[in-house]
Amino acid sequence: MRIGYGYDSHAFKPGVPLKIGGVAIEHPEGLAGHSDGDVLLHAITDALFGAVAVGDIGTFFPPNDARWKNADSAVFLRVAMEEIEAAGYRIANVDTTLVLMQPKISPIAETIRERVADLLKIAPGCVGIKAKTPEGLNQDGVAVAHAIVLLETLDKAEGLEVLAASVPTEEHIDTVLKKIGTEAFGTPAGARALPRKPPFDTEDIT
Repeated sequence: MRIGYGYDSHAFKPGVPLKIGGVAIEHPEGLAGHSDGDVLLHAITDALFGAVAVGDIGTFFPPNDARWKNADSAVFLRVAMEEIEAAGYRIANVDTTLVLMQPKISPIAETIRERVADLLKIAPGCVGIKAKTPEGLNQDGVAVAHAIVLLETLDKAEGLEVLAASVPTEEHIDTVLKKIGTEAFGTPAGARALPRKPPFDTEDIT
């Protein structure tokens, strides 16, 4: 396993579209930057690059390169994902924290989470989106993002051995299905609802 940490910050600027986590947000000001200023995707991208020790976002996409002027930050994220895949890793989970006074993230946290999960090709449950206000730090005109990613790899030979050892018998499947609440082996999926964790509560985000 490998861990990567990413950080980014951008100042707010009038007349610029605001984009956070790949989501366009209605707001009087956007984030200034050479690209689209998506502070959250930049932090995640840096975390991915850092996890496989290949440099940072500036190494791959220099701010003085005209090709990246107003570029969609999803492109940066895609390149970072190619780097970790080439190194033999995959994303296990991502946790992020946004620090900004406005706009409020709680009403759109779930939308951002789903978009980030889609870009990373992982389940929304593997993406943490949190937000804080910069109380007393005199940073009202700035948006900051922190991101931590966990990468995992599985040796191919070990994977095959584990797979071969884990092929269950029909009797075992029947026992497991009964334990989780299904009637019997072969019962259509969804015939009986299983206990689930409560849905993502955006009200818990400041």
